[in-house]
Amino acid sequence: MRLVFAGTPETALPSLRALIDSPRHEVVAVVTRPDAPAGRGRALHPSPVAELAAAEGIEVLRPAKAGDPEFLDQLRELAPDCCPVVAYGALLPQAALDIPRHGWINLHFSLLPAWRGAAPVQHAVLHGDEITGAATFQIVKELDAGPVYGVVTEEVKATDTSGELLARLAVSGAGLLAATLDGVEDGTLEARPQPLDGVSIAPKISVDDARIDWNASAMHVDRLVRACTPNPGAWTTFRDQRVKIGPVRPAASADRPAPGELVVGKNTVLVGTGTHPVELGEVQPQGKRLMTAGEWARGVRATAADRLA
Repeated sequence: MRLVFAGTPETALPSLRALIDSPRHEVVAVVTRPDAPAGRGRALHPSPVAELAAAEGIEVLRPAKAGDPEFLDQLRELAPDCCPVVAYGALLPQAALDIPRHGWINLHFSLLPAWRGAAPVQHAVLHGDEITGAATFQIVKELDAGPVYGVVTEEVKATDTSGELLARLAVSGAGLLAATLDGVEDGTLEARPQPLDGVSIAPKISVDDARIDWNASAMHVDRLVRACTPNPGAWTTFRDQRVKIGPVRPAASADRPAPGELVVGKNTVLVGTGTHPVELGEVQPQGKRLMTAGEWARGVRATAADRLA
């Protein structure tokens, strides 16, 4: 099939690579978000998908909006049979959905109808799911509600960050997407409606959402930090300055410090929660490099009166 691939971040690269390498399909163009500022100089940089496409000599389309008439004309001229989508990051109007004869097929990183929305992997970690996965489905106007072609499952490990889990799903999902397009092309695969029960929503997790509440249970703190790693980054404050917090570990300690209270040992830094304490791993003070909790505590000379808030 003639494909126009839509995607933007690094997460989409395994799928794009699989389709470029597929002997059964031809990626004639990619659709991605416009170049965005990045790095210290905030210079404009192309998306990871744009970079891979350019390296492969594939045409790159960067519409400000997917409903722009100029973009729709370009898409019609390309005449794709299908448009696979992985983390494109923009709404697709009906005018665009109607162009390819097999529609737009999305790879979504959850077991639909669970965790429809922008942050399915983060919410799976945050809510303590033991199993998650990826699904391919036909895009319709309602958010992530289209009929499903296929799924793959993935265990959520007790120490998984959302970044680690998403990296695994990006790889297994790439195989699922390629197999889905194969089945659509030869007519052996039919999408099935999602069940009405079990719908849950996974909205984007904001920086404000990522602030740690030390009055919460140690389990919740652990899950929140892992869910927000690497983005947007869990954080707290110390002496009125923001500090990013890396994944924590439940602490085997008889001490029960108050929520936010620091207990600095020779090789450990414990923090009290609403239940038992957790051990800090890495921290990043505002404007400084990432460092171990021990380095940080020694540098700031933390005292018994100090608190994380």
